[in-house]
Amino acid sequence: MHKAEFELSKLVMKSILLIALATAAVLTSSCNTFIGMGRDMRLAGEGMEKTANKAKGGEASSSDTSGAPVY
Repeated sequence: MHKAEFELSKLVMKSILLIALATAAVLTSSCNTFIGMGRDMRLAGEGMEKTANKAKGGEASSSDTSGAPVY
């Protein structure tokens, strides 16, 4: 392997490592955002379920049947 090829592969590896570290930092810092988004989606789904039950003539239950953890 020539010296120029070695330097190029070294640069590529450093770039990949930097991108991986930056991605890991972003993903770990946004965990609370994803938890909040999941909570919002669960609540929206429960709301749609209650509306569908009311429209069908069923009873709208107030209990949480999703089994999802509440933080």
